[in-house]
Amino acid sequence: MASNLARATRHTHAKTCAMTKILIILVIAFSFEAVGVVSLKKGLDQIGPRYTGRQASTPLLLNVLKLVGDWFTNKNVLLGLLLLTIFFAQLQYLLGQGDVSFIWPLTAIGFVMTVLAAKFFLHEDIDAARWIGVVLIVLGTAFIGYSNHVKSKDAPLPAAADTKTAPQ
Repeated sequence: MASNLARATRHTHAKTCAMTKILIILVIAFSFEAVGVVSLKKGLDQIGPRYTGRQASTPLLLNVLKLVGDWFTNKNVLLGLLLLTIFFAQLQYLLGQGDVSFIWPLTAIGFVMTVLAAKFFLHEDIDAARWIGVVLIVLGTAFIGYSNHVKSKDAPLPAAADTKTAPQ
């Protein structure tokens, strides 16, 4: 009986540690995503007027090629792409660690962090409807997290290794 309790405690502790690790990596990943999106937006805002300004005097194909060249030489675009690549690498790791039905919906928290980054770094005006949307995203991810908590309580304990030797 005591060994079952100890085993259950170890199992619960291991699940809690794994969940904590996933959540920490998610927060780090979402930070890379939010800053990457903001950086990408800043770069595109710098490139856009150049493209528009060349439209009247430059053939379309040449202007598009110059636009692509601008993408690969703009430091904000490159930084944004790098940060988003790091985000996707972390996301791949996370998808390998847990259920897709749990991990993928939690990526919606990235939208919340991106809205906050847009508000504070790009000084965008976020109206009440968008904030309500952010609250709904947070509530949805809370339900998903809770469902994973309930699922782990319902999961059977791993079978204990039988330490008794069979009679010979």
